[in-house]
Amino acid sequence: MASHARPHAAAPAPVADAAPAKAFSRKDLTGPALRTFFRIAEAWGLKEAEQMRLLGLDSRSTLQSWKRGAVSALSKDALERISYVMGIYKGLHVLLPQTADDWVRKPNSAAPFGGRSALERMLSGQVADLYVVRQYVDAQRG
Repeated sequence: MASHARPHAAAPAPVADAAPAKAFSRKDLTGPALRTFFRIAEAWGLKEAEQMRLLGLDSRSTLQSWKRGAVSALSKDALERISYVMGIYKGLHVLLPQTADDWVRKPNSAAPFGGRSALERMLSGQVADLYVVRQYVDAQRG
């Protein structure tokens, strides 16, 4: 009897794409983002003026409303700012578990800070400065 060459196994049928992840709206993200931001603000010992600066706010009453959760949806700018702060916080806790919360106030001779603290850089009021600090922390993590 002649041996029959075994045919190559057929490629598996493509798996149906899983349902795409739900895209969260700004409204969905607002509550969790603010709660997290205010916990970080407490951990870092931020004064109200510093919190306002990081959030890009001019009004103390707006800050108070946000603390009470009396906001339906944050702006893209506010969510971006909070995202950078959260990333900085998380990165620092990976790098410096014991001193992460103190690090933000310590003078730093690294290029992005020029002898100032990371917090001073972040308090410039510009989103770009939050980005620079986040990038620095992420680079230190490798």
